[in-house]
Formats: sequence, structure tokens, C-alpha cells
Amino acid sequence: MIRSVFLTARSGSALLLSALTLAACTQPVAPPVAETRTQDTRTFTAVVPTLTATPGAALYQGKYPGIRGEASYAIEVPANWNGQLVMYAHGYAGTGAELRVQAPSLRPFLLSQGYAWAASSYSANYYDVQAGVEDTNALANAFVSLTGGKHAAPTKTLIMGVSMGGHVAGAAVEKETQASAKNKTTYAASLPLCGVMDEEYEFQWLGDYTLAAAQLAGFGPRIFPQTDYQTLLPDIKAALFSSTEGAQWQENSVQGAKLREIARNLTGGDRPVFELGFRSATWQSAVLGTGGADGTVTGILPRNLYDNTNVSYRWTAGATPTAAEAAFNASILRVKGDVNPNPARADAVRWLPRINGEFSVPVLTMHTLGDFYVPFAHQQKYRAAAIAAGNGDRLVQRAIRAAGHCEFNAAELVEAFTDLVTWEKTGVKPAGDDVTTPNVVADPNYGCKYTRAPRAGVAACVVN
Repeated sequence: MIRSVFLTARSGSALLLSALTLAACTQPVAPPVAETRTQDTRTFTAVVPTLTATPGAALYQGKYPGIRGEASYAIEVPANWNGQLVMYAHGYAGTGAELRVQAPSLRPFLLSQGYAWAASSYSANYYDVQAGVEDTNALANAFVSLTGGKHAAPTKTLIMGVSMGGHVAGAAVEKETQASAKNKTTYAASLPLCGVMDEEYEFQWLGDYTLAAAQLAGFGPRIFPQTDYQTLLPDIKAALFSSTEGAQWQENSVQGAKLREIARNLTGGDRPVFELGFRSATWQSAVLGTGGADGTVTGILPRNLYDNTNVSYRWTAGATPTAAEAAFNASILRVKGDVNPNPARADAVRWLPRINGEFSVPVLTMHTLGDFYVPFAHQQKYRAAAIAAGNGDRLVQRAIRAAGHCEFNAAELVEAFTDLVTWEKTGVKPAGDDVTTPNVVADPNYGCKYTRAPRAGVAACVVN
């Protein structure tokens, strides 16, 4: 009897469970809540370019659909077109509402050599690299239709970009981008110039520098983000710099000197031209001006990317931190980044497209040694990623002895482009610089090999 009751009870429970399961299966399942970002609330207006056609070339200008709305474009095809198209990705264009095309500085050279070029405004401003990649790809794909069918599809498409556009050009040839992009395009080679080649490091650097500056100045925050940073910035600068007048600032010999050495260590180590870049009023102001950010890259991400839990801030070169450095590291605010702030997307590349070093075409980069905004360390991290992915032989990197961000001259740009396309065509890899060996990078003559003109304030190369 007991066994019979037990079986009956168990059978009843099973029936009840089955009924509940069936009922649950028939209930409508709520769709997942879409992540929202500040960037999604912004609106932009594409402005049709008013470029003048180069003699002997056909110019096409207008608007086309981008990933966030309309984008503007310019395409120029020389009469002696060689069948190849160069996509140009512009750098950071600010936070304004108007979207404008920027023509490549190599425009006359490209046309003279028979290359067509095309450039998008992207369909959004701010640091929206997803829009940069997707809209540049979409423009490349629409070449035939946007030129009115007057030209055949390109036999090859290459990509080049500067600064944020360097991020676009680097990401465009990545395996992840090739697989996940809404607008898929195949590029034969890539030329990222002064580019963000590690999407996380760039915003790590900006956060680390401004946090360390505030701490050294005696205004270090206790909460993140530091909401009063911009109000305190004049006092932070006064505590660290003895002069902020003119084109070159001068750090003081105590806290300012510590900040200089922290920056040196965080941006690629000892190297020529670093100090000239560190003291540049333009770029020092630009970097300090990013302080107080919340780690979302001004709304490009939905959550905080910044994390300094494992950063060691050093201003000495010894094997272990000094007592003063240990005390500084113990006192500075530690910030833990949010989980998965830059997730993979089901419908497009990530909001900050990844640079993983996973590419299958020739890539040539150039970077100035004193760049304080997008530091030379980007090249070191890119090299490490490429080697880890087995692509070290597909990457050539060149250092230029200049202090400014993207401060290249025409000869350096022409040489880089020419060497890249020759490499892609012939398979013969051009030479480059070793960007990772500390004593090589620290040599006073480092960067001389590919620098084609001296810059003001930069020591001349010594000929052995």
C-alpha cells in the first residue's frame, strides 16, 4: 500500500511537472533587451562634398546609406585608371553634427599613378570606428553604382587611414571583421598610419595618464569617474608644469618629472623624440583634456572599458618599485572595468572593432616616435599581436622622427604607399624597423632609416 501511494504521488508530480513545462513552453518568450548607448541617441547630417575635380579625372560626390544613416562620399577616377581603388579612412572628426568627407593628402600622387580613390564621411562622428569600417566597406562595394556604371568594378581594393582611420584600416583586414561585418569587402593590402592598433590600450593610456597626473598634483579622485576633473585641471597643470605658455610646456623637476617618466614607460619606453612630444602644448592639452571620462569612450560603449587594477605606475627604472612608487601605487584610485563592455555584435562589427593581429594580406604601418596622443606603444602591441597570430612576416613597421601626431611628410607617405603596393604585387617584402627591442628603440639614431626630412627641435641623425 505504501509503495502504491508513493507511485501515485510520484506519477501525480510528474503529470503536474509536465503540465507546467507545457504551459511554460506555450508562453511567449520576451526578446532580449537591446543594449543602448549614448551614441545611439545622437543625430548627424551628411554634407555633400564640394571638391573640385582634378584635371584629367572624373569626380563623383553625394550621399549614400551608412550604418547609422546617411553618409557623404567622394570618388575620383583618373582617365588612365589602372583598375585599382584606394579607400581612404579619415581620422577623428570631433563631436559635431555635420559629417564631411576628407580627401587623402596623397590625392595628387594617387591620381598621377593611375589609382582611383574614395572616401566616406562615415554616418557618425565621435570615435565611431564601427561606422568607419562598415561605411568604408559599403562605399567600396557601391563603387560601380555610385559612378553611374561608367567604370568597372576594381580589380583590387586597398585601404589606408590616419589616426582613427588607421584603426579603421587595421580592423578592416582582420579575420574577425571579415567574418562579422555587415558590409563585407576584401582588401589586397592595408596602410594604417599613426593608427590606434590596440583599441583597448588607447583608452587605457588616456585614463592612466590623467589619473596619474591628478594623483601627482594632489587632486587624485576617490571615485570614478572624477566628475570634478575639468574644474581642477588648471590646478593640476600648475602643480606639474612650471610653464604652459607657448608651443612647448615645461614640466617641473619634482612631480612633473615623475609624470614625464610615468608617461615614457606607459607609451613605449625610452626613445628619441619622446620628450619633445611630451612637452607639446597641442598634444599635452589634448591628452589632459580627456580626464574625467567614464570609460565608455564618450558613449560609444554602453559600459566602462577602463581598468587599472594591475597597472604599476613607475618613474624609476629599477627592477623593483621604490618606496615612494609603492606608496603612490597604494594610494592611487583603482578602477575595475565592467564585464564585456565591447561585445561581439550579431549584425555588424563590434562598436570598437578588434585589432587581433589576424590578417592575411600585407600591412605596412608608420608612426611618429613622439606621438603623445596615439603613442608609439601601439606599434609594439600590434607587433606582439601579429606574431602571436603567426603573422609577423605580413607586417612591416616604420618609425618616423617627429613629435606630432600623424606628422608625416609627403616623401614618407609616398615611399610607404609605393613599398606596400610593390610588396602586394611582387611578394617581395620591404624593410622596416624593429619596434620592440628596447636598446634598439632607445638608440639616439632610431627612426633615421625612414625619416625623409628633419623636424624642428629633433636632433639630427648621426652618420656613422
